[in-house]
Amino acid sequence: MVERFLPTEDPVREAVLRWTVHRDAADIRRLLEWLPSARSARERDVLMGRVRGLLDELSTALNALDALG
Repeated sequence: MVERFLPTEDPVREAVLRWTVHRDAADIRRLLEWLPSARSARERDVLMGRVRGLLDELSTALNALDALG
């Protein structure tokens, strides 16, 4: 992401979106670290489902950040 020269018109929304991006990225990283130690196909499916959901949320937050600028 690129730093802005001027503040956005909604700094609270920007802060929330940035927090969401960092939190989702950290959560995705942790889930992917757990994936190799999953004991069953069901566990792997659950982990991957959560990763996919977080990736969707991450994509939405990044697009919203781009729209702010």
